[in-house]
Amino acid sequence: MNSKQETISIHPDDARMASLVEFCAAAGHEINNPLAVILGRVHLLLKDEHDPARRQSLETIAGQALRVRDMIGDVMVFADPPSPQPSRFVVHDEISKIIESQLAIARRQFGDEVPQIKFDCSEEIILEADRDQFLTVISELIRNTLHPSTAATSIQIEILEADDQCEIHVTDDGRGLTPEEMQHLFDPFYSGRQAGRGLGFGLSKAYRLAELHQATIEVIQIPETHGLQLVVIWPLAVGEPSQS
Repeated sequence: MNSKQETISIHPDDARMASLVEFCAAAGHEINNPLAVILGRVHLLLKDEHDPARRQSLETIAGQALRVRDMIGDVMVFADPPSPQPSRFVVHDEISKIIESQLAIARRQFGDEVPQIKFDCSEEIILEADRDQFLTVISELIRNTLHPSTAATSIQIEILEADDQCEIHVTDDGRGLTPEEMQHLFDPFYSGRQAGRGLGFGLSKAYRLAELHQATIEVIQIPETHGLQLVVIWPLAVGEPSQS
């Protein structure tokens, strides 16, 4: 590692995180109930509504309600993530699919001017973990890096096997982060970050899911390119699940 690089292992404040987890669990349940009623009534109204303008209005309401439902889903995963269900899978194949999926989503949202991704991974690395949770973590890191606010033009994703660990390096050549943004990168609700760079629950959810697998996420500033590198260090085999 270049000596000029600044590596920070970020650990959110335990007391504050515990309070946020409790709040998110309660808020998620409270919001889900009226949201289900709204969606149910909208679908009933749509069945008998033939006026195009009214149908469009109802569909807009339904679409926004579904968006809120998805956000509440992220809140609930952050507050009370499900217990891991481990299985063995080939890392190269699964991450290749995630890269294609995230690139397609980014192009739909931001147009064709999205960063190029270079992927380097041995096809022989096999991981034992909860496949869906592992891929959620990697998806959030890639999605975060693809956002235009990073000002990145290229992304390098490299997977390494070292000892009993799998290392996932996601490196961009974008603008990097300020010291304050760096310190609060995984904090939910942190309003001091620029929009799109970890705002919301994406990276917070990734941090929580990584914890369940005794995995860590390191953040490295790269002065030469002003870019950012996110490094996930994930055990190759399942150990005792974390209860944090």
